[in-house]
Amino acid sequence: MLSSNLRQLQRVGRGAFNMFSTDAKQFPEAKRRFIPTQGTYPQGFFAGGSHCGVKKNGQADLAILVSDRPTTTSAVFTTNQFCAAPVQYDRSVINGAREAHEQRVRAIVVNSGCANAVTGQQGLVDAREMGDAGAAFVQAFDKERNAQHKEGEALVMSTGVIGQRLPISKIVDGVSSMKVDATHDAWMRAAVAHMTTDTFPKLMSREVDIAGQRVRLAGITKGAGMIHPNMATLLGTVCTDACVSQAQLDKALAHAVARSFNAISIDGDMSTNDTIAVVANGASGVRVGEGAAYEQFTSALTEFMADLASLVVRDGEGATKFLTIEVTGARTFGDAKQVASTIATSSLVKTAFYGQDANWGRILCAVGYAGVALDTTKVNMAIYPGDESEPLVLVKGGEPLLPVDEARASEILKQEDMRVRVELGLGSEEARMYTCDLSHDYVSINADYRS
Repeated sequence: MLSSNLRQLQRVGRGAFNMFSTDAKQFPEAKRRFIPTQGTYPQGFFAGGSHCGVKKNGQADLAILVSDRPTTTSAVFTTNQFCAAPVQYDRSVINGAREAHEQRVRAIVVNSGCANAVTGQQGLVDAREMGDAGAAFVQAFDKERNAQHKEGEALVMSTGVIGQRLPISKIVDGVSSMKVDATHDAWMRAAVAHMTTDTFPKLMSREVDIAGQRVRLAGITKGAGMIHPNMATLLGTVCTDACVSQAQLDKALAHAVARSFNAISIDGDMSTNDTIAVVANGASGVRVGEGAAYEQFTSALTEFMADLASLVVRDGEGATKFLTIEVTGARTFGDAKQVASTIATSSLVKTAFYGQDANWGRILCAVGYAGVALDTTKVNMAIYPGDESEPLVLVKGGEPLLPVDEARASEILKQEDMRVRVELGLGSEEARMYTCDLSHDYVSINADYRS
């Protein structure tokens, strides 16, 4: 039986809907170039966003993504032991579908403003009711479209302040009056509704070639702080109309997330709510088989997710620089990533970039304590500017190239985008991490987050 709140979910796109603007002009001018003005979205997916009352300031706080058919869904979650109620609920939904060899997920319901984390048993009850609201929405969605109802469950995601209960009745009411469609503006509304301390909505879409046929990808993510890798780093959903088996999707996501959302760091803090899901509904009719087609899909998913994750770093709280840390010539991918991660998480490295100080010794120091065996006589290091002009080579064969060209260093460090390349000279594996600088504003933002 549905609860009294859920009995209200008998319609789609009717009743009070709190519309809000998705005009890019409301966001910082420097970030507008990352906000799409149009998109190519996967077939069979619909989106929407609104304000339901979780946030006291009237900003958008509720989003829904829904598929017109059951999906194959895979996800990775935080490894924080205080994982939030939505994480626990979603794990049970996905694992249940996987064990039953069924496609069950039809929708994802996301709220911002309250994390529903460290909320005890009541948090699990609220997460379940939020999921039930999503499942009831799917039923109403099918009825509204005069489509045969296909049973399905909803995943739930929450982000915001930790340790506070969800205003679940407001969320359920908001779901009941949510309007969804397949337009770019609808996807933008959903992206805006994900935002907390984000300064711009993070939405991407792309059409890719798989074995000579076209499939589409669309993704929404959010995050600006409490970003550090370990199984995910924030909230994000990628939808695709490719037809992919559960085993293939699980494997492709594991590969992609290691090179995207698990390859970004802003402040070294791992959230209680981190969740990245990939949802495939097969609406394109393009089946991802084995061999070359699977490799093409995995490569396309990895590149797409890396670009999506980069938007989070570009919006790092207080960030003024976007830094790609590239480590090559390692014995293993794990070694390369460990060195890159050590550089990317060094507060001394990050503050040096904020201060536009060519203190290259901090980078080399991080390489040295990363815990990977080195031949220091083989290490090369350079900084590449975002405008693709000549790099500044700082170390060759383990020896510093002195004196440092301070004028050239100053030119490069003034740019927003930079790439640090470290060559270990030990093998053929490589890895990248994406990070940002650490500024005074990061402290200011996080010192009064709850207010």
